[in-house]
Amino acid sequence: MWNYLRLESLGVIEEAELDLGPGFTVITGETGAGKTMVVTALGLLRGERADTGLVRRGSDRARIEASVAATPEVSGLVEEAGGHVDDELLLARVLTSAGRSRALAGGATVPAALLSRLADSLVAVHGQSDQQRLVRPQEQRHALDRFAGDAVADVLREYQPAYERLQQLKRRLHDLRTHAGERLQRLDLLRHGLDEIDAVDPQPGEDEELVQRENRLAHAEALAAAATGASSVLSEDEASAAAALAAAKAVVDPVAGNDPRLEELADRITRAAIDLTDIASELAAYAADIDLDPAGLATVQERRAAITALQRRYGPSLDEVIAWAKHAREEVLELDLDDTAVERLEQELAQVRGTVVDLAGRLTKARTTAATQLSEAVGAELADLALPSAHLEIRVVPGDPGPHGADDVEIWFAANSGAEPRPLGRAASGGELSRLMLAIEVVLAGRDPVPTLVFDEVDAGIGGRTAVEVGRRLARLADHAQVIAVTHLPQVAAFADSHFVVSKSDDGSITSSSVVRLDHDRRVDELARMLAGLDDSAAAQEHARELLELARTP
Repeated sequence: MWNYLRLESLGVIEEAELDLGPGFTVITGETGAGKTMVVTALGLLRGERADTGLVRRGSDRARIEASVAATPEVSGLVEEAGGHVDDELLLARVLTSAGRSRALAGGATVPAALLSRLADSLVAVHGQSDQQRLVRPQEQRHALDRFAGDAVADVLREYQPAYERLQQLKRRLHDLRTHAGERLQRLDLLRHGLDEIDAVDPQPGEDEELVQRENRLAHAEALAAAATGASSVLSEDEASAAAALAAAKAVVDPVAGNDPRLEELADRITRAAIDLTDIASELAAYAADIDLDPAGLATVQERRAAITALQRRYGPSLDEVIAWAKHAREEVLELDLDDTAVERLEQELAQVRGTVVDLAGRLTKARTTAATQLSEAVGAELADLALPSAHLEIRVVPGDPGPHGADDVEIWFAANSGAEPRPLGRAASGGELSRLMLAIEVVLAGRDPVPTLVFDEVDAGIGGRTAVEVGRRLARLADHAQVIAVTHLPQVAAFADSHFVVSKSDDGSITSSSVVRLDHDRRVDELARMLAGLDDSAAAQEHARELLELARTP
């Protein structure tokens, strides 16, 4: 549920705040006052594309803020993006006159696309354009699937991966059969590369090891001389470090026992002499181990040259050469055009096709059952929406498997008795489409609940008793969800639990609008204005009170 909505410098609205609550909320106002800016603000918070023309003239930016009760799923998405959610989720969108836009969720800057993901489970907005979308086959299928619920959703979760695998197998077999020449060239290239790499057989880390070996062999004489000289300086010369330590030990040892501090120093001299002897021995052993091997150096250099050549062709690093060989072997196996590979793919294709056909049949069965139920339920609602003779028929026509099954879903409609049903787009007027969409939402409310439903002048093209029934249905819908409606019909507005009015003023240079929640008396005035164009008409006010009384009648 949306708890509050704040608009700042958006269109003609300088600043407005709406404290929203559960139930049915309406927003009314004169034409051009800016009441649809509330729906525009919700659209921006749903990640819709920003338009710099929405920034109020004279302002450098527009800002929209909202507080929403978040579901665990929504909270998880926000926290993954770096935002924070307490009891409520704070959403915001900032538009600048320079054309920049920034979206925030839970205090963190997020992509506008994330707002769109969040909105899918927070709010559904219906406008006059949605009535036209209802005539599209994919929207009709979507409405039927929403009504069917898990009966379709569970099968779709199995069907869609199987269908995608079927398409992959078809594409793979098509490539194998139609691009044989290109594959043979690719195989020759891969096999040539593998032959070159296999001839050298490089091992991970070998290039670094070869550099070390080459350095050691190339400088063998200098290394041996240095080690021998260092060993001699440490232990063999008369003025060696070992001799100096021995002399120091001879001076200190006789008196060291008289002072713990000097005794500790004497021990350190002893340890240093032992370490020095070990180092001198290891230096001598190192010098003895040095191998003066010109032939070995030539072998190492040749090996390095071979590996360097591979790195130039398949690298640049040795690890990348080895990785190239690994991937090349896998690709060779895939490109190998033997009959066994093709036969194996054909067998899997037949198996997956059977699975897809079976699951598509289950989808058709589930949709056909749901179509009968949805047709009856929506038909009953239409009867209460001043279409008592309307006939609605949802047809499920099996066809070829596609991403959502093998069914074409079509809504056929006849508004009057005796009329032959025709496809919805050719049979329903704008007012009939409005009522049909509302009827579908009322039926779906208990099956696929969205916490907030927004209707933007979906009552266009209707009036009188029909408008009363639309208001009644919106109020009934509010038993299951928060409902917000922008309307120009007093018969609809009378059924609301909360009523906001958008009023405009003009100082001659700029137009401003404000949004105010109405108490009972001011609500009577606004309904009277909507009825007669005058808020002080006694007859209109009396009619407004009758509408409010009618709305309170069960």
